[in-house]
Amino acid sequence: MMPLLPLIIVLMMKLSDARTHSLRYFRLGVSEPGYGIPEFISAGYVDSHLITMYNSVSQLKEPRAPWMAENLEPDHWERYTQLLRGWQQAFKVELKQLQHHYNHSGFNTYQRMIGCELLDDGSTTGFLQYAYDGQDFIIFNKDTLSWIAMDNVANIIRRAWEANRHELQYQKNWLEEECIAWLKRFLEYGKDTLQRTEPPKVRVNYKETFPGITTLYCRAHGFYPPEISINWMKNGEEIVQDTNYGGILPSGDGTYQTWVSVELDSQNGDIYSCHVEHGGIHMVLPGFQDSETMLLVMKAVGFIVLAIALAGVGILAWRRKPRGENKVIYLSTPDH
Repeated sequence: MMPLLPLIIVLMMKLSDARTHSLRYFRLGVSEPGYGIPEFISAGYVDSHLITMYNSVSQLKEPRAPWMAENLEPDHWERYTQLLRGWQQAFKVELKQLQHHYNHSGFNTYQRMIGCELLDDGSTTGFLQYAYDGQDFIIFNKDTLSWIAMDNVANIIRRAWEANRHELQYQKNWLEEECIAWLKRFLEYGKDTLQRTEPPKVRVNYKETFPGITTLYCRAHGFYPPEISINWMKNGEEIVQDTNYGGILPSGDGTYQTWVSVELDSQNGDIYSCHVEHGGIHMVLPGFQDSETMLLVMKAVGFIVLAIALAGVGILAWRRKPRGENKVIYLSTPDH
């Protein structure tokens, strides 16, 4: 029987809205549209949320989030519809040029990603890059006002684009200023969705897969934002080998889910624990004991109080990441 540690049931932590957010626009052109794939698509995302969509079939830029439709006037959508119709034609021409340079025919793709990030410390980043047939093709370096070519064909494009110094400076300004301004604006529009935090509910269970071999599972669900760290540790050290990870997948209700499993010999007496980090907090649940967290969140002035109840027997520990001088107060039950 594994030793049981105290059950930690209450944590108080300073409220913080610090979080990394991103605005990205993806464009895709295909040489042979069909099978449900339009010739040209443009999609905008804030974090993992689709906010705008345009394609060569509708030829309209349209909102894909209710808070975008509610806050932007019709002339915004009309103006950007016209711009994207121009991009659609430009993408078609550029893709044909690339096919010519590579001596390709048939189905080929041309992609563009542009965007920026607002980091949790207030700093920003920006990025602009192109891909051909799913491979990096040419990447913009805004700090040097230059393009990084991935092959000889991209080098031909690089020389042509770098000759236009005005366009290079425009792209730098857009990434560093306009993109960030739009991102902040969208974050305010959709703050109830984009800036919320829903902590994960985490469950640990196990089953014997072969005689003498046990598989431990740690599953997290109901969390937002999707960024999460989840892993198994043995005797206080992270297990790298023999660990399987599930992807971070949408649950269909605006939250996400994921899992991690590990195989072990249950007779060797090692101590296993599942560690989950999300939104600046850290949970630990033991292996070999079916347990599940249920979180009750109550707001106090300037603080959040998290009351944790467990179904079954286990351990749950919370802690703040070391930042600033915020104090963490733990109230724990006596040892079992």
